[in-house]
Amino acid sequence: MKQIMVVGAGSVGGFFGAHLAKNNPNVSFLLRPRTLEAVKRHGLMIKSAKGNFTVHPPAASDPRELAQPDLIILAVKAYDLDEVMAQLEPVMTDRTVILTLQNGIDTEDRIIARLHRDSVVGGVAFIYSKIVAPGVIEHYKRGGVAIGELMGHKSERVLQIAEIFKQAGISCQLSEDIRKSKWEKMCWNCVFNPLTVVIDDKVAKALDHPEMAGVIRQIVGEVMAVSAAVKVPLAPDMAEKVVKWTQELRDIHTSMYDDWKAKRPTEIDYLNGYIVRMGRELGIPTPVNEALTAMVKAITEREPAGPGVVRIDGAVVQPVALTRVALTQLPQDQQVEDISQLMPSMRGRAIRVKGLLDIPALAVDADHVTFHSVDGKYAATLTLQQAQEFGLLLYELDGQPLPDGKGGPYRLVTPGLGDLCANVKGVGRIEVRAGSGKDTRPSVRPPECTPEGR
Repeated sequence: MKQIMVVGAGSVGGFFGAHLAKNNPNVSFLLRPRTLEAVKRHGLMIKSAKGNFTVHPPAASDPRELAQPDLIILAVKAYDLDEVMAQLEPVMTDRTVILTLQNGIDTEDRIIARLHRDSVVGGVAFIYSKIVAPGVIEHYKRGGVAIGELMGHKSERVLQIAEIFKQAGISCQLSEDIRKSKWEKMCWNCVFNPLTVVIDDKVAKALDHPEMAGVIRQIVGEVMAVSAAVKVPLAPDMAEKVVKWTQELRDIHTSMYDDWKAKRPTEIDYLNGYIVRMGRELGIPTPVNEALTAMVKAITEREPAGPGVVRIDGAVVQPVALTRVALTQLPQDQQVEDISQLMPSMRGRAIRVKGLLDIPALAVDADHVTFHSVDGKYAATLTLQQAQEFGLLLYELDGQPLPDGKGGPYRLVTPGLGDLCANVKGVGRIEVRAGSGKDTRPSVRPPECTPEGR
């Protein structure tokens, strides 16, 4: 295995890849453009209590620009796997070996199903490190891997990979049951990754509260039930082992915590979420993992934005964002099921603006509301009283999102407002104001404002 390609230079790939590249010119990196720019300019830098160093390996964002690999080391997040595999397939041969260093359980099976051949060696990384900037990794604790064939035998390729790591000064254990090793780490990941997010603190906080011991046992118990059902039985005292392994890591945050704080996606769907999905398929209850999955998503996922979202902000205590589905859940007395009863020239379902403005707490001096189109070109400002009394936001037509051709996805209309009629297509923002605001209404009233249109 002469040519080695490391995919990703994050906290795992950056650390191990840099060590491999330190004395091996045949190690290259496949990187995202931002990281690639930093590595080309400054090199890949490792900062560690064991010593700092920088390497300048061959790197690209297109694998075809690098030497064809004999060994690919995957060190990307689980949710990036399909995108990365699509990139790699053009440079792979029947002899290319892939070593996986992802969290989660199903990476290897996903790759094999995609390539239809025995191309994968399983791996587990044991390390505590962080990305502090693109191309800069800080290493704090541990720094080893366990690898093994999925069938458990000691193959020539596994021995070669182990030797590559050892020559780079990296601890590499040969696992006779790498699937079991991955499930054991899955137990740890399913406990401490989500818990550190939920409690917004270090691992120690979860370890030190007696009430958490029972929660940890329940999380691990659900993981063990699923693993046993797929023929990977774990030790009966697995929960105690997870706690014991963690004592020396008391001061750390987890990778999921770091991803959340850095506003990156988390791997919750490939950890606790995976346990939930498998539990449903196998008929195994996983209520604690399901609760953790839901809570982490609620905590970490960004507020919805885009053309299908209307945001209410400005002179409010807390801005809110609403999707069409959220609008359908608002009280029935605020819904107008058939707007043609109020505006014969129009069809569709609408929500009263009063119902929307009842959601956020308005500032005490709020007295106007401006409705902005998504493109920022059009707006209409009404007094708060006018908006609440006459405003309707059209959002559905025949049970489907209001099409752009009809002013969707959200369109403001004001039947009954007379000459002050407001009609804004493509509404994306409702700005509550103290004082008047932007208004692009034409001096000539549109058809909707005429007696015939009303």
